[in-house]
Amino acid sequence: MKNLFTTLSVLALCLTIGSATAQTKEEAAMQKAWEAYATPGDMHKMLADETGTWDVEMTFWMDANAKPETSKSTSESKMIMGGRYQEVTYKGNLMGMEWEAKNTIAYNNKSKEFTSTFIDNSGTGMMVATGTYNPATKTVTFKGDMPDPLTGKTVKFRELYTIVDANTRKLVAYDTKDGKEYKSMEILMKRK
Repeated sequence: MKNLFTTLSVLALCLTIGSATAQTKEEAAMQKAWEAYATPGDMHKMLADETGTWDVEMTFWMDANAKPETSKSTSESKMIMGGRYQEVTYKGNLMGMEWEAKNTIAYNNKSKEFTSTFIDNSGTGMMVATGTYNPATKTVTFKGDMPDPLTGKTVKFRELYTIVDANTRKLVAYDTKDGKEYKSMEILMKRK
């Protein structure tokens, strides 16, 4: 009986040590995965390249047949939270009124997607879009939904954000009206 008890005790100890080793390996793998997820990479460096002040020229079309309206503003871009997110603040004039806006852009290392959130003082909603980067064209294609104040419904939009050169960025936005997509906005940003 004493030998059986000793054998069972040794077996239990081995199982406990083996289980602790498995947990340690699992914990190490989890820590490594979280570190990779949390560490800024090449896409974050690309966002950081935009740090600074930019002149912004905006052209809007209310619908596919409308005359364009133009506006100018200034944006200030910076990286926040240890270089993990880009925050852009806009100030200027929009259709005769003072305008301010904030855009936050994240690149998710796990999903390999960008997420953009946009708020401004011309509404009370938030535009949210996700997108992927095409290195051949240096363009992020965003897609999302936004509220339409006229109908109360949600409408789809698409944006093409292109890195033209080190000091120039271009955003072209397309809204959907009556089931058809049309160019609704073009923004040209030049570094000051």
